[in-house]
Amino acid sequence: MKLSDFDFDLPEELIAVRPAQPRSAARLLVADGAKTHDAQVLDLTQWLRPGDRLVLNDTRVIPARLTGLRHRDSGQGPVAAKIEATLLEPAADGTWSALVKPLRKLKPGEVVIFSNDLTATLERISDGQAHLRFNLTGDDFDAALNAAGAMPLPPYIAAKRPADARDRDDYQTVWARHSGAVAAPTASLHFDAPLLDALTQMGVTISYVTLHVGAGTFLPVKVDDIANHKMHSEWGQVSETAAQEIADTKAAGGRIIPVGTTALRLIETAGKAGEITAWEGDTDIFITPGFTFNVTDALMTNFHLPRSTLMMLVAALMGQDRLREIYAHAVESNYRFFSYGDASLLIPAA
Repeated sequence: MKLSDFDFDLPEELIAVRPAQPRSAARLLVADGAKTHDAQVLDLTQWLRPGDRLVLNDTRVIPARLTGLRHRDSGQGPVAAKIEATLLEPAADGTWSALVKPLRKLKPGEVVIFSNDLTATLERISDGQAHLRFNLTGDDFDAALNAAGAMPLPPYIAAKRPADARDRDDYQTVWARHSGAVAAPTASLHFDAPLLDALTQMGVTISYVTLHVGAGTFLPVKVDDIANHKMHSEWGQVSETAAQEIADTKAAGGRIIPVGTTALRLIETAGKAGEITAWEGDTDIFITPGFTFNVTDALMTNFHLPRSTLMMLVAALMGQDRLREIYAHAVESNYRFFSYGDASLLIPAA
């Protein structure tokens, strides 16, 4: 299967740089088997049924983008260089891996000052990533990072505008709980308290799982034959409670509907043996056409980048021909794309 099978032309103006307000006012394309409907996210009450179960990712995005200064003495006197760092994930040795720009200006042992409270020392460089050791740990680190950092907006938004105070709320789900993600589970950004209450009242149930979304979600696929693509890994957890809730819903005939590709990838990892069980660890599951879904019955997700692994996942669920129809309709109908864009509810044909 070729990478070009998942390409499409996207007008630049359809890339959203701000979310809909309120959250549930975003548009919703419903692909119900072969039929396509235009709706709004708040219309989910018309498309979901009592007994359905939504699976939500409760990861919390950290303000992982930092700007600081590296100071060094030179023949002309003290000089400073601006250093930008995007934290990726903590390592077992207490350092953080990070993307640093410009990495060539930083040498192992040098200190970067991000704020009066937060500094980091470059310990090593490997595979193009810096490994930084911060001067603080635990709650002190969290507080200093929260004060100094900015939300790590995806590259296609960051290229158009810098992160600002609004993104602190906009780029975080209303149920975010466990810190560790450097990208949001963006389909979940469409939910607000009134919508959740309405769904609960009609008999839709909810389970929470955790998958810390990494920057690898934005990595391009660079191979023409997608079978040769190496998928990034991300840490996730499906608790005993969540696994039992999902299993009970399926046994009762209800549909399991993950909100976002992150939740889908996680529950399919936990259900790879055929039935879902509690699971914790790093998953690098790569879902492409031909994949057998053991847990998922439908999916709510945003509109994804051309030639991305997320397009391949959607094609696996809906079929490649149906995927092309859905995206052609979305472009023609001026749906807003990517992280701050509109949503789709994808219900495969029986």
